[in-house]
Amino acid sequence: MSNFVSAAELNELLKSETPVRVIDVRWRLDRPDGRADYLSAHIPGSVFVPLATELATHGEPSEGRHPLPSTRTLQEAARRWGVNQGDVVVAYDDAKGVSASRAWWLLRQGGVDVRVLDGGIRAWTDAGFPVAGDDVQAEPGDVVLDEIGGDAISIDEAASFADTGVLLDVRASDRYRGEHEPLDPVAGHIPGALNVPMAAHLDAEGRILDTHTLQATFAAVGVTEGTPVAAYCGSGITAAHTALVLDEIGIEAKVFPGSWSQWSNTPGRPVAVGDQPG
Repeated sequence: MSNFVSAAELNELLKSETPVRVIDVRWRLDRPDGRADYLSAHIPGSVFVPLATELATHGEPSEGRHPLPSTRTLQEAARRWGVNQGDVVVAYDDAKGVSASRAWWLLRQGGVDVRVLDGGIRAWTDAGFPVAGDDVQAEPGDVVLDEIGGDAISIDEAASFADTGVLLDVRASDRYRGEHEPLDPVAGHIPGALNVPMAAHLDAEGRILDTHTLQATFAAVGVTEGTPVAAYCGSGITAAHTALVLDEIGIEAKVFPGSWSQWSNTPGRPVAVGDQPG
């Protein structure tokens, strides 16, 4: 079964007898609080999810910008969204699936049947389906989550991961090369990491590419079925999208949630620059 649903599939799912909870995870680096966008137009019945407080927690700079929430925090949040045991959860955003994939990555670890709306809110509106402007407050759910964190790697594991597997840096290529760093104190990448930007997996409309193309992209950097692979980005959000895409083609991947924001704020960690792993 696919991790993605199309707008038409979601519309049919909502009309079926299947218990579905839709969550709006609008968040972008240039607009971290997506509530205003949610209130302007969202999928009817969807609940707004503030990524920074429910899909992440706050910590010291040495922990990265978006440390993982505790299982308890995530469970309390999911219950606030109205998620009950056995529900299907569909996450969407307006950022090509980047923030919705963070919800997918965390909830899947918690044992939830979760999907991502391919193409996000734009795909929904382009299909002509209705939107709403209310602030949905769901009846509290009763979901019980499994312990999360097993699909994450630590900073020390990230440091040595390329020795036995493939470590993917999924940021834009200029950030990987160290030519541009808008957010963190040091520019460059983790030595040994290979660059496969998240955008390589999407078409112009922000929808996932076909399986053959995805397989070829990853095979070009040595990632095939059975390859140990982990991904990192700036702060652990975009890397979850790469984990989602890899899972879609049958490849299990870990995520380094601290990502470059943790690595670059930790004294003594080596830095590589240029277009080679280093």
